[in-house]
Amino acid sequence: MTTTHRWPVPVDRSSDWDAGIAFETFLPTADKNTDLWSRTGRLPTPPDVLARVAALPGAWRLLVLSEDWCGDAANTVPVLARLADEAPTLELRLLARDGHLDLMDEHLTGERRSRSIPVALLLDADGREHAWWGPRPAALQAWFLSPEAQALATDERYRELRKWYARDRGRTTLDEVVTMLEAAATPPPAAR
Repeated sequence: MTTTHRWPVPVDRSSDWDAGIAFETFLPTADKNTDLWSRTGRLPTPPDVLARVAALPGAWRLLVLSEDWCGDAANTVPVLARLADEAPTLELRLLARDGHLDLMDEHLTGERRSRSIPVALLLDADGREHAWWGPRPAALQAWFLSPEAQALATDERYRELRKWYARDRGRTTLDEVVTMLEAAATPPPAAR
């Protein structure tokens, strides 16, 4: 199961990017999960992840659809924001999912039915979307959708989800998003 999706032809998202806000602007406005948003944002970015981003050609942007009430977002978006703060060729902005349902509906998950967040859209420096990631790391998403997880009571399922995120410390999210960046930055063999 993949949580990364590619567009065959990049789509212009420059006006959406212009409407986005910086993570630092968003954080003080969060009413839900405030401690988790702040705590997750303090996790260090592994040096090998920073080196992978530094090796990419060009400048890149992550435009993230999110809401403060979303536990998956509170466990993933802050580590992506920290990566963007530390990598000089990467920027990040956020959009409220509920205020941008038209954009959200282009990035549905679960057989194109679910408005699950977060969704991180990968844009080049000109605002063209090449790919998107979300709503959670592939292994966790596979577990979450499995019969084993679905058999758990909702509270227990989300408790297990939180344990997974606590053990992972953002590493899988970073690896998957940077792999998406690397794929977008590498032209297909026919274009080389």
